[in-house]
Amino acid sequence: MGLSAEERARYQRQLNLPEIGLSGQQRLKAARVLVIGAGGLGCPAALYLAAAGIGTLGLVDFDRVELSNLHRQVLFASADVGRLKVEAARERLLALNPDIVIRAHALTLGTDNVRQIIGAYDIVLDGSDRLTTRYLVNDACVLLGKPLVTAAIHRFEGQAMTYLPGQGPCYRCLFPSVPEGAVGSCADAGVLGVLPGVLGALQASEAVKLASGAGEPLVGRLLTYDALTVTFAELPVSRRADCRVCGEQADIRAPEDSGVGSASEGLEPARRLSATGLKVLLAAGKANGAPLVLIDVRESWEFAARHLEGARNIPLGQLERRIAELAPDDAPIFICRSGGRSLAACALARRAGIIAPGHLEGGLLAWAEHVDPDFALGFE
Repeated sequence: MGLSAEERARYQRQLNLPEIGLSGQQRLKAARVLVIGAGGLGCPAALYLAAAGIGTLGLVDFDRVELSNLHRQVLFASADVGRLKVEAARERLLALNPDIVIRAHALTLGTDNVRQIIGAYDIVLDGSDRLTTRYLVNDACVLLGKPLVTAAIHRFEGQAMTYLPGQGPCYRCLFPSVPEGAVGSCADAGVLGVLPGVLGALQASEAVKLASGAGEPLVGRLLTYDALTVTFAELPVSRRADCRVCGEQADIRAPEDSGVGSASEGLEPARRLSATGLKVLLAAGKANGAPLVLIDVRESWEFAARHLEGARNIPLGQLERRIAELAPDDAPIFICRSGGRSLAACALARRAGIIAPGHLEGGLLAWAEHVDPDFALGFE
């Protein structure tokens, strides 16, 4: 698939990269990438994919633009309020790059249509804000053999990971199940407007690499980002032999939206503790009748600056190799700044056989807001 003179001029700076060059740009032009969710993550991802020259770009979303979207969903303007997101996005992306094809799917993904939609694309980016959709999309990509770049955001923190068929863990490997309400929505918990821009750009970067053949994808590594401290951390993640969809004896034969609100594999779901609830436990000195085990998974310098009395510091990036420091029945409570890293720690602990891990919802920011106003973390 050749490039026109106009396309060569448009992508010249990218063509100059030896890792991409003409052949890589031609592969980008031939690529079909699906972005699920035209929200905080999907908007910047779609913008950069369109600008990079992805030949066919699909957008899935059933919502309409609301005023409260505009502080983070950068595809839309005030005049778009009330319009279907995929239609407004299609118009904006074609204005940026008229040489590509934009397919707008104004629908809700479900078990009845997810195979058909995803099957028409080569690479999938999941920027959905519904846990059920994440499981559904993950299952479809595993079963159809499609690469998947997934990301999530929460308050000031985000995380991203790439799945390649047969080469690394999938989303269910990391989160076999997540209890209903374990992660608050942006509407409830709030979100820093620029945060999804960082994660969405990372998703687009992964897709460009996958499509062009350049670089090393984020496979087997969960990347976390804390916007308040500008800290990236990497958590090694391995494929689960007992994963229900990609494991050795997988029992999922069709995409499912299960995994939310259940305790699969005989494990209790991660406990979600409010700041005031943790205060009560600290006063009692026990959790579930056992001595309280507080594990702060922030970086060591963050821990040294300020931490809860009695907490132990095991940075998230070290947790996998230090998990033996915790007994299976410890029922640890993981803590971080705003709740994103602590939830990832719960998933890793469950994988390692910890029976009932918990995490502080909203992190130490919630502690400072609801329990101890003098608990200053800085960078507020």
